[in-house]
Amino acid sequence: MTTICTICARGGSVGVPRKNIRELMGKPLIAYTIEQALSCPGIGAVYVSTDDREIADVAERCGATVPFLRPPELATSSAAKLPVIEHLVEAVEKTGVEVTRIVDLDPTSPLRHVADIEAAMSALNDDVDVVITAYPSDKNPYFNMVEFRGDGFVGLVKELPGGVTARQQAPQVYSMNASIYVWHRATLALGLWNGRTWLHEMPRERSIDIDSEIDFELVELLMRKQGGGSE
Repeated sequence: MTTICTICARGGSVGVPRKNIRELMGKPLIAYTIEQALSCPGIGAVYVSTDDREIADVAERCGATVPFLRPPELATSSAAKLPVIEHLVEAVEKTGVEVTRIVDLDPTSPLRHVADIEAAMSALNDDVDVVITAYPSDKNPYFNMVEFRGDGFVGLVKELPGGVTARQQAPQVYSMNASIYVWHRATLALGLWNGRTWLHEMPRERSIDIDSEIDFELVELLMRKQGGGSE
């Protein structure tokens, strides 16, 4: 019975070319996530799914296992993440590993703490099918988020009877940070929204997902301010 960590890192990044192995504070971006996973006592093995040989080599040097190069159909910019994770888990199981829990970590979220991973893992129990991570949103669909209506004009995304005149009156909402996902093996196929989903809250400063050059610069700035990598 094994908890494995999956890290999905394709080579064809658009917003920040080659971002998964781009140097951040002296080491490849993906190294932070691999090191965090290896530091969790509850994780038995760390596996990387990638279509890129250079990423695979870097991941292996950092201590992860790369059992194959991901097939092209699972490495496009439009490919969903869940099939990629399922593909990797099935390949691991074929080697004889009995997978009971999956912790998926996004390599573009280096500011998470090991404590965040451990808390998300602890939150997965018999009453929970998947744990996600998020932070309190700075925009609220009941107050200051709008969408286009059928007539071409805009309105609030969600409305409450009587309306909301101050943000403090609106229900609390959260922005997913794509940092950590935890499933039972038996509930992996349910994805995120077809079962019982639990949320582990993380602060904004640990929730930056690198998707653009400004994200990269902001993460580096925060790391310098903190005096190094994540704990």
